[in-house]
Amino acid sequence: LLVLQLLLLNLPLGGNFDFQESVQEKVLTVSGEGMIHSPDFPHTYPRDTMLVWRLVAADNRRIQLTFDENFGLEDPEDGICKYDFVEIEDPTEKTILGRWCGSQSVPSSQTSTGSQVIVRFISDEYFPSEPGFCLHYSLLPVVEATTQPPPSLQGVEELLEAVAVLSTVEDVMKYLEPERWQLDMEELYKPTWHMLGKSFILNRKARGADLNLQREEVRLYSCTPRNYSVSLREELKRTDVIFWPSCLLVKRCGGNCACCSHRCADCQCVPTRVTKKYHEVLLLRHRGGGRNLQKSMTDVALEHHEECSCVCKDDQD
Repeated sequence: LLVLQLLLLNLPLGGNFDFQESVQEKVLTVSGEGMIHSPDFPHTYPRDTMLVWRLVAADNRRIQLTFDENFGLEDPEDGICKYDFVEIEDPTEKTILGRWCGSQSVPSSQTSTGSQVIVRFISDEYFPSEPGFCLHYSLLPVVEATTQPPPSLQGVEELLEAVAVLSTVEDVMKYLEPERWQLDMEELYKPTWHMLGKSFILNRKARGADLNLQREEVRLYSCTPRNYSVSLREELKRTDVIFWPSCLLVKRCGGNCACCSHRCADCQCVPTRVTKKYHEVLLLRHRGGGRNLQKSMTDVALEHHEECSCVCKDDQD
């Protein structure tokens, strides 16, 4: 009787019954530049959608992903992208590089650690937005083999240059000992009889200094975009009118370049990415030489620095 019922229902005999539809991955071979985007980009994307792309690079090269300036998905809730979002997974490291939604800012570029990357786009059945997203992908250039000696044989100056650009203690360990960096991490803070400093003996700290935190504190005061107050009359070279407010905040490059390069005598913090943003202000000007003031709202374009870099003065010249 059970067999007859299963046949009538057109179900398989035995096994698990899975009624969920699996989402088919679209595999794309990356041999140059291209793009993937939400349906109907840059217009409103459809509801209740799930798309998955697996990008596979030719010749085992790494993939770089850059978001288009037009980006807008349903806003997050409590700072978490729960409903409509795009996320990028790095299958080599088995980690999610990021998940993004909303429209406040364009996500930063992402780079794969291996030759593959997975992109997922999900929208629920409510409140689709526009323009959606568009990801431009490209292959990173092949790094030509050099005769640079391994870290253990490098001189102090060469090693200083190589380590200075790394972001975390883990990155430093991977660079110095790629085969055993995890063991080095475990032993890094392990005290030995000849390495017991006063801070350990006096119990001021149980595990040693947080080197990542120390580096981050330095980066806060290094060459980065930061808020500056500018006078509109000086910035726009308009001394014949009055602006209100008379000063506005802009992002401009600032900070020190003490760690720029040991081969550079004079480093300067310069902008590498500049945009213009429009600010609405009240404009006052004398009308026809009389005492009456003409009042109007106007837009002023101010230069904002979005990315900065330390550059040798000699290089600029």
